[in-house]
Amino acid sequence: MSSPFPGMNPYLENPELWSEVHHRLITALADAIETNLSLKYRVAIEKRTYLSEGEESVLVGIPDVSVFAQKSTKIQTPSLATLREQDEYVTVTIPMPEEVREGYLEIIEVATGYVVTAIEVLSPKNKSAGIGRKKYEKKRRLVLSSPTNLVEIDLLRSGKPMQILSEPPQKDYRILVSRSDRRPQAQLYTFSIRQEIPKFLLPLQSGDTEPLVDLQTLLVGVYERARFDLTIDYTIEPVPLLRKEDKVWANTLLKERATEVKRQKSKK
Repeated sequence: MSSPFPGMNPYLENPELWSEVHHRLITALADAIETNLSLKYRVAIEKRTYLSEGEESVLVGIPDVSVFAQKSTKIQTPSLATLREQDEYVTVTIPMPEEVREGYLEIIEVATGYVVTAIEVLSPKNKSAGIGRKKYEKKRRLVLSSPTNLVEIDLLRSGKPMQILSEPPQKDYRILVSRSDRRPQAQLYTFSIRQEIPKFLLPLQSGDTEPLVDLQTLLVGVYERARFDLTIDYTIEPVPLLRKEDKVWANTLLKERATEVKRQKSKK
């Protein structure tokens, strides 16, 4: 069953689903671009890997004291020592490092290996304070100061958007298309959950035919192939929550969809 929303489905932003959505969308995007791309180029799926930091996790370090075990053929006798009452312990929880893997796409010129265009689908860690944002901002600066084009897709309402000097329209989602030969100007598409995701041309080298990227169709395909309709509970509010006016709109939309589904089932 298809998504009940005309554009981005806000329920897909839930942290429990987003990792899968991100992975599937990156792959679908790569496949769709490849079928409309000159043989001069290839699409590479790349990834960043790092350990998250913050209160919920820490980086792995070298211990102050290490205990090693030596191989021995001697029979070990169990210790008969017992803990004194004052030596009893309590169970605590310690922070653990979290390995984060973020996928992104690169359009590469086959003859030279040169990265013509970088395509990023932002993750929650890119939009929140911490190492994830720092890593991405560093890469963003490097791309924007190079001859490589940048496409930045933000399908997340939560978090702090990436920096733009001018004041863009206040909408839920963004797609930034930065062509290297037009910087510092760039194309910014903004849209709400009530709108379809806009199509855009994928920037390549000057003079080459640019494929049209239909992110809306790709996202619908991801939703259907993953069968997200079987796992999403539309009777509860999405995470993050919608604004009051959007909540009213979404509830009306979902009720109409539920009524239509019942009507279709009754005909069978």
